[in-house]
Amino acid sequence: MADLFWKTKALEEMTAAEWESLCDGCGRCCLEKLEDEDTGKIYFTHISCRLLDTASCSCKDYVHRHAKVPDCVRLTPDNVRTLNWLPPSCAYRLVAEGKDLAWWHPLISGRADTVHEAGISVRGRVVGSELDIDQADWEDHIVKWPGLFPKKAKRTTRP
Repeated sequence: MADLFWKTKALEEMTAAEWESLCDGCGRCCLEKLEDEDTGKIYFTHISCRLLDTASCSCKDYVHRHAKVPDCVRLTPDNVRTLNWLPPSCAYRLVAEGKDLAWWHPLISGRADTVHEAGISVRGRVVGSELDIDQADWEDHIVKWPGLFPKKAKRTTRP
């Protein structure tokens, strides 16, 4: 942790490796979302993208994800400031808002598993992928937890 680049660099100044390392591997952004056409409000579901490995919470084909899932959103320094569906725990969002990373973020803890231990990741919470559940039934799968912090994740230090 000698290089706390997220505290000293603007998002636009980060190298590709630094940018990618900001992702905590929670998988929340890979959950299917619904938007109310009248209000614009976003609702998370506990249905994942077809490419999400729900055990590791990583993409099964990260390099080719945009070709395989055309509506997969590539996060950039510009859009993380405006996307209204990024979870409040998202490191890209936190850094864009001038906030620090939490104790469970792998860049702080030094371990990828702390995102799961803190209850931030989608591991064990996904009921199926977009291929498993008919899109007409997605409204039946709306959940609030992706937009919330679990209690132990709110702590300032590891429990």
